[in-house]
Amino acid sequence: MKMSNQTLYNINKNEYQVQQESTLEDATEMGLTEDEFNLICNKIKKIPNITELGIFSAMFSEHCSYKSSKKWLKTMPTKAKHVIQGPGENAGVIDIGDNLAAVFKIESHNHPSFIEPYQGAATGVGGILRDVFTMGARPIALLNALRFGSPSELLTKHLVSGVVKGIGGYGNCIGIPTVGGETNFDKSYDGNILVNAMAVGLANKNRIFYSAATGAGNPVIYVGAKTGRDGIHGATMASTEFTDNSSEKRPTVQVGDPFTGKLLLESCLELMSTDAVLSIQDMGAAGLTSSSVEMASKGSLGMYLNLDLVPTREDKMTSYEIMLSESQERMLMILKPGSEEKAKSIFDKWDLDFAVIGEVTKTGRLILDKDGFESCNIPINPLVEDAPEYDRPYEIIQNKNTIKINELNINYTVDEILTKIFENPNISSKRWIWEQYDSSVMGDTISSNGKSDASIVKIHGTENSKSLGKGIAMTTDCTPRYVKSDPINGGMQAVCEAARNIAASGAKPLAITNNLNFGNPEKKNIMGEIVGSIKGISKAASFLNTPIVSGNVSLYNETNGKGILPTPVIGMVGVIDEVENRLEMNAKEDNTLLVLGQSENFTEGWIGCSVYQEIENKIIDAAPPPVNLEKEKKIIDILLQLHTKNLLTAAHDISDGGLLTTICEMLFKNNLGLNLNLPKSFLKIDSKDPILHSWCFGEDQGRIIVATDKIDKVKFCLKDSNLDYFVLGKTNASNNLNLKDITTISIKGLKNSYERILPLIMGKHK
Repeated sequence: MKMSNQTLYNINKNEYQVQQESTLEDATEMGLTEDEFNLICNKIKKIPNITELGIFSAMFSEHCSYKSSKKWLKTMPTKAKHVIQGPGENAGVIDIGDNLAAVFKIESHNHPSFIEPYQGAATGVGGILRDVFTMGARPIALLNALRFGSPSELLTKHLVSGVVKGIGGYGNCIGIPTVGGETNFDKSYDGNILVNAMAVGLANKNRIFYSAATGAGNPVIYVGAKTGRDGIHGATMASTEFTDNSSEKRPTVQVGDPFTGKLLLESCLELMSTDAVLSIQDMGAAGLTSSSVEMASKGSLGMYLNLDLVPTREDKMTSYEIMLSESQERMLMILKPGSEEKAKSIFDKWDLDFAVIGEVTKTGRLILDKDGFESCNIPINPLVEDAPEYDRPYEIIQNKNTIKINELNINYTVDEILTKIFENPNISSKRWIWEQYDSSVMGDTISSNGKSDASIVKIHGTENSKSLGKGIAMTTDCTPRYVKSDPINGGMQAVCEAARNIAASGAKPLAITNNLNFGNPEKKNIMGEIVGSIKGISKAASFLNTPIVSGNVSLYNETNGKGILPTPVIGMVGVIDEVENRLEMNAKEDNTLLVLGQSENFTEGWIGCSVYQEIENKIIDAAPPPVNLEKEKKIIDILLQLHTKNLLTAAHDISDGGLLTTICEMLFKNNLGLNLNLPKSFLKIDSKDPILHSWCFGEDQGRIIVATDKIDKVKFCLKDSNLDYFVLGKTNASNNLNLKDITTISIKGLKNSYERILPLIMGKHK
């Protein structure tokens, strides 16, 4: 971070003795506005020095304060009978029965991953794991949601390679399985990729740890790795747009160490098994600043820290540098008085630093000493309660254009469209990516990448003589092009697709963590995307009783004024009672496939804003498919009823690419074929018929294809359900998809396209 010459520290002197007042120039260099600088001066009744200003700039950053989104985040549904802890802590917590709690959160590391892809992604994984085990939970799974620019660009290839290696490098080394996620490409992410990391953990529901400081006089403990100069002002960097010179911000990217992370995880959980820990907070964004300030604020207390006692790995670090460093693998704790030696022995055993660096006070102030001088003395409340909350002007733009099927100019046959869909890097297999992740470490992964619509991890201790026990199902979902076209509808769709994916694995959807990735909120249309998507997410989450219990907002994802597609990622968690009865997407031979949520009279699919429209028209310019929340809930409920009665052998949600694409994905694994039934009204049509195309590739919502070997029983159960369905046909060993007299498509050929295209584009083809 560049500073004016007048206020630059001279680290060879006791600069605290002569520390000067900061200036407006310093404030703007730290990302503050003139109004914010004046607000700070008024609230603390003085002009802050550089250390004090640095602390305010971090706490007032978009990344820490949510100043542009806070107003709208408050409107989200966050409560339900099964919610133990909603937003406001390190992670959300829900009751999953058997005296257990699922602890989970998703968070972004977008800007750091663009600047330094390996370390940016690796530290994103490390940070989200700390958020989970800080709550007293043992992490059991990792997921990610990745967005990259045009796949043909050399920079994209570099970023994909670095990010994937970073995720694998940290997760594989620390021994937590990476079980699911999504990877997509669009030119809007050329200058600003998205790296969202999600972690899920398990805890005793009566042993959840919180971050609020307690008890004036209680010791403040620093544990973990030493503090260095890496990551200084990372939170501020994450709260600004990129320019062509963003590579100059490389020093603000943290450096991760998964081996130290593993030691920290085990030592913290061991200490938490005692009665020593009163409160605990991860040193994440803004490092020691945010952890100390947030702990004191939540406890309505103050905090005194002697920074000379902070373990450092570099010489002559200033108070500014120590407080703003985002060095990884560090925690701040409040311990019961008298338990320090017991705690120290645990961290000594794990070869980690342990230091008593201060105490909780009644002052309501953050007071810092360094080199025998007071380097900071400011009230806590203005740092948190007086952080700006902007009511930014917004305009929600909803595309109302619809596509008239009969006016389409058809260029390709059904066969050609299918091939192009499976050669689209957004649809094609991501095996090349997820094979670099260890998805089976710990031995509890039941279903992971590519096997089912949601990943499932077994829950130890729930086994009995009749079952392998419960499992946690998890997924990440978002369709940015829908959100761009209609933020409200797109927000609803993201929640509904996540819920369908959880249900299609045989689990009940329970709760959400979200990662709201957008451009510059100071632009009315971007703020409209934020507000609209939150409205849509809230409406769907309320209707499906899947409250939002944690999350993250990442704004200013722009480069040179060009913003990303709005990407509000939904991470959803559910529970399945018997993991051996899970549903996967792969159909078996002699199974009947039927689509739930679609009748035989359904003959015209929604192709606006679809993958098909992009292929045929080279653009995406239409309203996205509408969302019917009542239908979405009904299809989830009936699917789970059928599954409970052991009537289904596979299930797969219909999403990108429509009906035909989903069928093919269900046939790939076991090299099956299908003689596809078409609506009886489809007479004398050919492979370029627009109605046939819309039926095959429309992306109408609220549909799931299921497979069964008990079709009569399924039909009987559906008879009184008032849910539309259509029998698609019976699978066979032909390895061909046959559309009556129209065309026969090789499943093997499509599968080859599906598997080979991404490695080929990335230059990794064998």
